Amino acid sequence: MAFKKLLASLGAGGASVETELTEVNVVPGGVVQGEVRIQGGSVSQNVEGLSVGLQARVEVETQDSEYKQDIEFTKVRLGGAFEIQPGAVHAVPFGLEIPWETPITMIDGQALRGMNIGVTTELAIARAVDSSDLDPINVHPLPAQKAIMDAFIQLGFRFKSADMERGHIRGTRQKLPFYQEIEFFPPQQYRGINQVELSFVADEHVMDVVLEMDKKPGLFSEGSDTFRSFQVGLGDFHGTDWAAYLNQWLSEVGSRRNWL
Repeated sequence: MAFKKLLASLGAGGASVETELTEVNVVPGGVVQGEVRIQGGSVSQNVEGLSVGLQARVEVETQDSEYKQDIEFTKVRLGGAFEIQPGAVHAVPFGLEIPWETPITMIDGQALRGMNIGVTTELAIARAVDSSDLDPINVHPLPAQKAIMDAFIQLGFRFKSADMERGHIRGTRQKLPFYQEIEFFPPQQYRGINQVELSFVADEHVMDVVLEMDKKPGLFSEGSDTFRSFQVGLGDFHGTDWAAYLNQWLSEVGSRRNWL
C-alpha cells in the first residue's frame, strides 16, 4: 500500500512523499512497519517535520445530530528538520506500535463494514501546507477476542454491523477517546433480545468484555438495555467454555420476554 502527495511549495516543482507499509495485517499490541520516502523536486526545500500516526473515523453523537470525525489516536515524530535537495531521495524507516485498544477491522479474513483505520503520514515543508494522507491497515483480533466472538457464532448469533463511537465506557481500562461496538442478531432461543453489542477494551495483560443487550418490550414494560461485563486474561483464556459462559448470562436476559 502506498500514496503520493505533491507539495506545491514555491509553485511547481515541489517535493513529493510516498509511504509504503511492509505489512498491512496487524493485531492490537503489534507493530506496523514501513518506510517514508521524500522525493526532492526541482528546488531545494526545508522540511520542518515528518511524522506518522494512526487515525480512525468514528461516529460522534450530539443532542441534535450525528456525524463522522477523523481522530488521530497515536503519533510518532520521525527525526528532526532537514533540507531536501532537488532530485534527492530521503528514506526514513519506521515502526509504529498498535495500541492494545485499537478496534478490530477484520474477522476470519473478512473486512468489517464501516471500519476505517489507517496510517497517516504528515510532512511539513516551509511555506507549504502540511501533506497528509491515510494508508489503510487490517487489524485482526487477538486470540482471546476471537475466542469470544467464536462463542457468539457457536451460539447462533449473526453478525449485524460494527462501528466506532467517540466517548468512554465507564468502569473499563479505556484510554483512547473512542471505542468499538460489534453488533449481533440473536437466535430464536434468546427471543427477548433485539440485539447484542460487544466491546473489547484491552491492555497488555487483560481485556474488559462489555455486553450491551437490547431487550424487547413486554406486555406491561418498555424495552431496555442491560449491561454485563467481565475480564479475560490475554494469556489464560483457553480453559473456559465461553459459549456456555455467555449462554448463562444471555439466557437470564433473553430466554423469555419480561411480561411483568
